[in-house]
Amino acid sequence: MEKKIKLVVHEEALARLSLRSLARFILVCKEWKSLINSGLFREFYESLNTSSSSSVSWSIMNRRNQTLALEIVGHHGCKRWGLTDSLGSYMHHKSDTPMRKTCILSCTDGIVLLYTETIEGAPMYHVGNPLLQQWVHIPFSPHLTVFDVVRLQENIFFSDTGLVTKMEKGIVVGYKVVWILVSFVVSANLSFLIYSSETGEWKTENVHFLRSMLWTRLKYSVSLNGILHWISSIGSDIDASYVVSYDFYNGSDVCHTIPFPDLYELYPQTRHFKTTITTSVGFVVYCNVFSDNGVPTIKVWRLISTDDHPNAWQLSWKVNTNFEFGADYFPVVMHPLNCEILYLWSRNKNALVLLNLRTHKFRLYKESPPEEKVKNADGCIMRFNGCKEYMDSIYSIYVNGILGCVHNLYFSAYVLPRWLNPLPQRSS
Repeated sequence: MEKKIKLVVHEEALARLSLRSLARFILVCKEWKSLINSGLFREFYESLNTSSSSSVSWSIMNRRNQTLALEIVGHHGCKRWGLTDSLGSYMHHKSDTPMRKTCILSCTDGIVLLYTETIEGAPMYHVGNPLLQQWVHIPFSPHLTVFDVVRLQENIFFSDTGLVTKMEKGIVVGYKVVWILVSFVVSANLSFLIYSSETGEWKTENVHFLRSMLWTRLKYSVSLNGILHWISSIGSDIDASYVVSYDFYNGSDVCHTIPFPDLYELYPQTRHFKTTITTSVGFVVYCNVFSDNGVPTIKVWRLISTDDHPNAWQLSWKVNTNFEFGADYFPVVMHPLNCEILYLWSRNKNALVLLNLRTHKFRLYKESPPEEKVKNADGCIMRFNGCKEYMDSIYSIYVNGILGCVHNLYFSAYVLPRWLNPLPQRSS
């Protein structure tokens, strides 16, 4: 009876701590680890922390310029996790081997796919939970030929950036690392090399499409609910015209090809920027800026089906942008936890713009010294790490009509999960 009372007292006290503190208490003893990892405790924790459910740290990650920080905009200090440092400071794994390069290839559900190179140039891949500092080394696929390894290192029709997770009741119970091989620039077929956390082994899957796609934009993908989404096009289109998606936990041998909602507009040149996608509140989101009778207009759609038709998208927002931050700007990401908030970069002001699409109110955030704390609208502290330099470096290739069909997804939002999400272990 006394032991039961002590457990109840522990439960009350622990449920009022931040997740960062709970992660430390798991290491204290088996009794507390069992208590904190139980479903009943998680439900109790949620019931006491509903007011801070949307206050979760997240960051905008650099996907291109490796001379700058991995994290270009950090949001930390939110109540639920209680972090004193931004997420970028956790994006590393301990190694006795000196590294010359570190890249974040993909982020989803609090899990990260990390690429590193040793001083000698040897590539290594790790999947991990940065907050808990749990990392698993991903071996090279035995299915790779010597020619494939060369293509991998030179990024020739070879993508190594795919990561998907399997979720059960908000907990990551498995993940897959996905590499993609393409035989030709234009093809109706793809080969997936898939590493599963459940088996610890690689397998090969060959899939096909109902039409031949152009694969020069294959480098990065957007992950959501076990599905990878790429941007692609047909023929020699300057801008991307389709989203290609594949479900790695419930898929068949056919990939979906979904045209963008403005694909059949009479004047696609009215789009101001190259097509890009992001995620927000459980949806893949497409955002672009159009000229509507001479007035710049932001349109935001969310993907609601995998039908091969523009109606697969639902228009969420249409906002005329006669705002003070000027006309020279481009969309960055949607707020991952608030579908009303869009982040843009204003070249006029050299600042990140938080725009509320419902109220049309906005706020400018300029880079400041590291010791200066800037509060965001959701209560998080914002910190910049080479954001202006990064935005300047991609601007010339982000606008339409520049460098032909070159197109990448330049931003990745790393969002902390609502729970601890320890890295899944391989099934025995």
